[in-house]
Amino acid sequence: MLSLPLISRRAVLALTLGAASLSSLAVHAQAWPAKPVRIVVPAAPGGSADPLARIVADELGRALNQAFVVENRPGANGNVGSASVVKSPADGYTLLFGWTGTLVPAVTLYDAKPYHPQRDLEPIVLVASVPNVIVVQPSLGVKSLDDLTRYAKSHPGELNFGSTGSGSSYHLSGELYKKTTGVFMVHVPYTSPGAVFTDLMGGRLQLAFPGIAAAAPYVKDGRLNALAVMGDKRSDMMPGVPTTKELGFPGLVSDTWFGLMAPKGTPPEIRHKINEAMNAALKNPAVHERLMGLGFQTLGGTPEQFASALSSDISKWGEVVKFSGAKVD
Repeated sequence: MLSLPLISRRAVLALTLGAASLSSLAVHAQAWPAKPVRIVVPAAPGGSADPLARIVADELGRALNQAFVVENRPGANGNVGSASVVKSPADGYTLLFGWTGTLVPAVTLYDAKPYHPQRDLEPIVLVASVPNVIVVQPSLGVKSLDDLTRYAKSHPGELNFGSTGSGSSYHLSGELYKKTTGVFMVHVPYTSPGAVFTDLMGGRLQLAFPGIAAAAPYVKDGRLNALAVMGDKRSDMMPGVPTTKELGFPGLVSDTWFGLMAPKGTPPEIRHKINEAMNAALKNPAVHERLMGLGFQTLGGTPEQFASALSSDISKWGEVVKFSGAKVD
């Protein structure tokens, strides 16, 4: 009886083991989710991300008949929580709820990168976006974006704008305004949106570039003046506030998108289930209206569209980071 050469027997064994492994992954993916799924939010409760993540968790839980639990893991502008997801098993039971201000700076701002969102994570689906808005302290006396730019040019270095940290959406939106208009202002970083608004209304800051949902209550009661929504479409949350595009600045656009990601290697069947469930939820009129009421624009779409948005923003904001000179070791 003829026997296979040693190399052939090893090859057959490797193929057999590989097929068994793939079969096991397929069975695992079909059974998923068999236990609660963690959605890591790499920030403390508050701001725009946390309530949106909880809506996402509720909708996925309803669609997939399993608990989806939000876990806040703040630190280092999102790097702590995001890196913890990267290190988690790629089994579909740990997801990342990331956004522009956490994912993009990981590439553009940090010299020592704890992870790389394009290399270490799988994009699943974009959920929603919220535009930034330019708000000023009423005592400053400016009523329009043109007024602000004239004031900033005639008072170089006298205006302080607050942010939730270097590389955050608040920060880079302000740097984009500086780059676009040629003004010089001082960046003052804080650790939370609440701290920014406290000092803004207390007069220690003169302006900020927050997400529209966070700023809306203060604009509504007159404690802050909104000059422009940083987008190409007016927001239902501030319908009377013009966009930067309307005001002649088509490049002065800044919004924060939010999306779900998974550790690299998470089975495609699992990612497809999440994508399908989230897209269906976003088409639900009740969910759509709820998000619109919070100032969000619903997104959805394919993982490829998410990957493209991430790549585009890394390029765009990389140029702004270079202009600002910001770096974090």
